[in-house]
Amino acid sequence: MGKKKVMLPTSEVDLSTVKYQYDKIEAPHLTGFWLKLFVKLLEAPVIGSLIISYLKKENKMVEILKNTVIPEAPMFKPEFPPQEPEAGVVLLEEDGKPVARVELALKCLPDYDPAKNWSSDTSASFRYWKIRDYAYAYRSKLTTPSIVAERFILAMDENNYKKPLAPLLISYDPEHIRKQAAASTQRFEEGKSLSILDGIFVAIKDDIDCYPHPSKGGTTFFHEIRPVEEDAASVSRLRSCGVVLVGKANMHELGLGTTGNNPNYGTARNPHDPKRYTGGSSSGPAAIVSSGLCSAALGTDGGGSIRIPSSLCGVVGLKSTYGRTDMTGSLCDSGTVEIIGAITSTVEDAILVYAAILGSSIADKIALKPSLPCLPSLSSHENSSALESIRLGKYTEWFNDVFSTDISEKCEDVLNRLSETYGCRTVEIVIPELREMRTAHLVSIGSEVLSGLNPELEDGKAEKFTCDTRTNLALFRSFTASDYVAAQCLRRRIMYFHMEIFKNVDVIVTPTTGMTAPLIPSNALKSGETDLQVTGNLMRFIATANLLGLPAISVPVGYDEQGLPVGLQLIGRPWCEATILRLAAAIEELCASPKKKPLQFYDILKGN
Repeated sequence: MGKKKVMLPTSEVDLSTVKYQYDKIEAPHLTGFWLKLFVKLLEAPVIGSLIISYLKKENKMVEILKNTVIPEAPMFKPEFPPQEPEAGVVLLEEDGKPVARVELALKCLPDYDPAKNWSSDTSASFRYWKIRDYAYAYRSKLTTPSIVAERFILAMDENNYKKPLAPLLISYDPEHIRKQAAASTQRFEEGKSLSILDGIFVAIKDDIDCYPHPSKGGTTFFHEIRPVEEDAASVSRLRSCGVVLVGKANMHELGLGTTGNNPNYGTARNPHDPKRYTGGSSSGPAAIVSSGLCSAALGTDGGGSIRIPSSLCGVVGLKSTYGRTDMTGSLCDSGTVEIIGAITSTVEDAILVYAAILGSSIADKIALKPSLPCLPSLSSHENSSALESIRLGKYTEWFNDVFSTDISEKCEDVLNRLSETYGCRTVEIVIPELREMRTAHLVSIGSEVLSGLNPELEDGKAEKFTCDTRTNLALFRSFTASDYVAAQCLRRRIMYFHMEIFKNVDVIVTPTTGMTAPLIPSNALKSGETDLQVTGNLMRFIATANLLGLPAISVPVGYDEQGLPVGLQLIGRPWCEATILRLAAAIEELCASPKKKPLQFYDILKGN
């Protein structure tokens, strides 16, 4: 019997005594035959329980959940104290039409210079086409959505013939794309485009409903038990703005993984190095944006599933405050850690897509009392002074806990440049109980996933899942009701610590991931893989925003020595998306060049 540990009440914790804990996850790395055998053992009645109990004990989970007295009451979903209003922002009408919000968002952006942006200079350093570049090309009759659609379809056909299979989309109908593009082309010909997003190509992650496509969640069978009859709320908002919805993007099965590995359909590859993972679970959305095929994609983020692949693929990933977007019509619409958000090639595109999809559900408006959504006014003279006043919170030992110092050095360099260019001040902070936070997040998301899957598991469908999903489900089944309550007590403690930190800083800065894109073991493609050391590295800085429901964004800031993208993460105060978007736009400008063109890149706007 372990000795009981009694936690001090949060208000009595002396931060000067907090010691950073370097975590090493104790678990085997398995693929192929050994993974299949391990799953069989985990699912065996007695030996499975013994293996799980051993692994939980070795990873301090028993100590945290069973042998610790936690004095706080549980917090079953994020509860936010009132926040100070942000400076230099434009308020949006949450209940208004998405088109009107997008129009306002457009006015927040810096002036667009066609001569500078629509350049034929082939010697200029690489940059992604922005949504405004497409809109300019359509309105100036330089191209049409229908022409771009044909280039997109040609690129998809080329990609889909690759061996081994690495599909970006797992539900895709060329004729449906042509039909949407033709309607958009006609609107431009008649001078009646719906918004700046009209004719913009957008992919939807396979756990978000997009009619008439099925939502499989990366599985082989989920669409059979959950038919799709209409768009998810976020997809419907995008459709009303005139976007061309290209289909359902590949993902890690059920979102239960950080690499994007999917033996069911084939594993999406990182456009910067096809031998490496994209990161997950929004693997297809990040890869399709990184490769230039779509300006934007919608993903879900319950444990870094937008930010991890965005960082690994060198694009922008925005996770808004929990409850800021309506989750209706997604497979994960009843959890307490997950959001639907945008993956885009640039920050300004993230702003435009975010403006279109935001809007809390009625239930969240009542429970969470969100403040009015707002955007940074990047075009105003106040932008520099608003940047100057931003205080950046950095927990140095945590910040430097990375697999390669290339990552922390790149991120540190950006903080120095923010200070030199805009006068942003970096404040040293301490965050207690990071290990407890990761455990509380795992128990929360795991229990919520299991609750949603119980009917299928009771119906004997567990064997239809991939091996790594079944490994996760075996762990989730071991969590008890008291574990879940303990995790929610930890959530309240950790929320208290962060709200105290946010009294002194506006944003917490970390690398997005503790490692760059990992290599794909060849024997992992057919049967999957479990590698919790890699998961630990990829998720080291991620769980805060999910467990506490805080807004966060990953911005590309350069490359490691192998030429792989590095992302910087900004975590903001509740409902303060405008602050992290403002800072992200400034960072993007500082890191604008040199930018590497991904090895797999398609210019569907010019057709080069």
